[in-house]
Amino acid sequence: MRRWFLIILVLIAVAAFPKYFVVMVTDTAGLGDKSFNDSVWAGIQKAVKDFGIEARVIQSMEMADYVPNLEEAVKSGADLIVAVGFLIRDSVEQVAKEYPNAKFVMIDAVVDQPNVMSMVFREQEIGFVTGALAALVSKTQKIGWVGGMFIPPVERFEVGYRAGVQFVNENFKKHVKVLISYVGSFENVPKAKSLALQPSAQGADIVFAGGGKNTLGIFEAAKEYSMRYEKKDGIRRFAIGVDQDQDWIQPGYILTSAMKRVDVAVYSAIKDLVEGKWKGGIHSLGLAGNYLSLSPMKYTKQFVPKKTLEIVKKIASMIKDGRLYVPVPLPKTRDELKKFRAPKVEF
Repeated sequence: MRRWFLIILVLIAVAAFPKYFVVMVTDTAGLGDKSFNDSVWAGIQKAVKDFGIEARVIQSMEMADYVPNLEEAVKSGADLIVAVGFLIRDSVEQVAKEYPNAKFVMIDAVVDQPNVMSMVFREQEIGFVTGALAALVSKTQKIGWVGGMFIPPVERFEVGYRAGVQFVNENFKKHVKVLISYVGSFENVPKAKSLALQPSAQGADIVFAGGGKNTLGIFEAAKEYSMRYEKKDGIRRFAIGVDQDQDWIQPGYILTSAMKRVDVAVYSAIKDLVEGKWKGGIHSLGLAGNYLSLSPMKYTKQFVPKKTLEIVKKIASMIKDGRLYVPVPLPKTRDELKKFRAPKVEF
C-alpha cells in the first residue's frame, strides 16, 4: 500500500512540474565568445539546474543559418526558443509567423508577434555610467570606443558612453575626447586589436570594447600597449569589457565591464514559462532590477580613487531613480546625442 502511495505522489509531482525543453539559437559569434552568447547560455544552464528543464543549443555559423536553425528548433519540440542578437530579428519574425503555436524569446530586438517575448535593454544607461567612469579615470583626456557592428543596441552603448563623458566634462571641468571606430563585424579579433591600438597611439588610455569576440583583440591591445609604455610614462592602459564580467580575461588591464545581464533576462523568461506566466510582448530592461551594471572591478579598484567610485555609484543611482532624466532623457541615438545637454549636478 505504501509503495503505491509513493508512486502516486511521484506521478502527481511529474504532472505538476512538467519537463520543459528550451532551445537556444546563437548568433554567428556562437558559444565561446566569452560575451553575449555565453551569457545567454549561462542563464539557460541556471534554469536547467533550478527548474529541471532540458536544454539544447544550435550554433549559427552564418546569417543564412538563422531561419533553418529556428525551424529545426520548432520541429524538435522546443517549448521555448531563445534567439540571440539583433541580427536574427527578421528570421524570428518570419518563423514566428509560420509557427504561431511556438514560443520565442527574442534577445536584443523587438518582434511584434504574440508568440514572441522581446527582451531589449536600455544600454544607454550603463553606457552613460561607464563613460562617466572612464572620463573620470583617464589621465590623458582621451578615451576610445571600438564597436562591432553599428546596430541599435551597440549604438545605444556608444551614445550612452559619449553622453557620460559629456556629463563629466560639464560637471568636473574636464575636456575628455572620445575616439570612435567600428570593426564591421563581431568576430574579427585581429582587426579589432589593430583598431584598438590606433586610439592608444593617439593618446587614449582607455578603450571600450564594443561587443562579440572582438573584445579579445581589444583586451590584448590594452595589455600590449600598457606593457610597452607604462614604465616610460606611468600610465596604465585599460580596456572596458561588455555584456559579461570580462575583467578576468586580462586581469589588471580591463578597468571594468559594462554588464548586460542577458543571463538574468533569459532565466526570468524560462521561470515565467515554468510557472505558467509566460506571455509575448516587449520587456525593456535597465539599471533598475540589475539587468545592467558595472562589474565589481576585482582587479582594478586600486587604480580608481574612492571618491571616483562614490561619484559613479551616485550617477547610477540617479539614473535608476529617474533623477538624471531632467531636462531631457538619456540619448539613445546619435541624433539624440546632438541635442543632449548634460545636466548640472551637485556632488
